[in-house]
Amino acid sequence: MTDPSNTNDGTIDISFDSDAASSAPASAETPESHGTAPAESASAESDQIGMLKEQLLRKAAEFENFRRRTREEQSMLVKYGNEGLILELLPALDDLNRSLKSGQEHTDFDAFYKGAELVRNKLVKILEARGLKPIECVGTPFDENLHDALLQVPRADMAPGTVIDEVETGYMLYDRVIRHAKVTVAAESAS
Repeated sequence: MTDPSNTNDGTIDISFDSDAASSAPASAETPESHGTAPAESASAESDQIGMLKEQLLRKAAEFENFRRRTREEQSMLVKYGNEGLILELLPALDDLNRSLKSGQEHTDFDAFYKGAELVRNKLVKILEARGLKPIECVGTPFDENLHDALLQVPRADMAPGTVIDEVETGYMLYDRVIRHAKVTVAAESAS
């Protein structure tokens, strides 16, 4: 006889108990001997099949709803994933706006420069706290994994392949290069 039972994970396990069927004595009473008709037995089985189909459809619908909710949550995480960083950057943006406004009203270049430098330092601290670090390159050997060479300049005072100038700073996020440094590299001198 089949034994439908719900498992812990929500699936339905239908198994046939062959031991019980084979160990039943030959003289055991059958449904016909109790006066139940085979039609009643078939009706009970079809009711059970209907119930199992309904449970299966319900579980399939629940799983589809779960998949949809998971996709929506992932989409929201991607969409709003930078919210924390942006909230940290907003005070620096406010400082920059105040600095620009003050620069329009006052013509003291030194004060404006110091204000801009303070804003830059604030931005750098925020980004460093998030794992960003600049790639140090001037005076180091050229490394294609870290640098993009824009120009080679013959230099007698430096070893060939040494970075002599940084045109654009490169950055790493933790241990991954997210922007290569654009550099000028020393070449062998013609003399």
